[in-house]
Amino acid sequence: MTRAIALACACALAPSGAAAHQLTVFASVDCEAVLVEAKFSNGNAVQQGDVRVLDGQNTLMLTLPIGEDGTVAVPLDSVDHSGGLSIEVDTGSHDNYWIVTPDDIARNCQS
Repeated sequence: MTRAIALACACALAPSGAAAHQLTVFASVDCEAVLVEAKFSNGNAVQQGDVRVLDGQNTLMLTLPIGEDGTVAVPLDSVDHSGGLSIEVDTGSHDNYWIVTPDDIARNCQS
């Protein structure tokens, strides 16, 4: 196996956190909002950064600053979530994303 192939295999098998520059993004949904949480691999919350919300076609709909506690709430009525959402967090030096599917939203909005 050549060195280039071995390196490509190692990168493909690396955990997504490592490939995402040690930034973890998580998004949970209730019927009113998507709560976005961003932390570094050491457990510290992101204190500065932007959260971009894209629709299912990857069209930017909204950009919000992340709170000092590493969270931000995205009201569902402020975005077209019918095709799902892509939540991107960018701190300037680290970035990662979370996908919210239409099923995630529907499942959490059942009464």
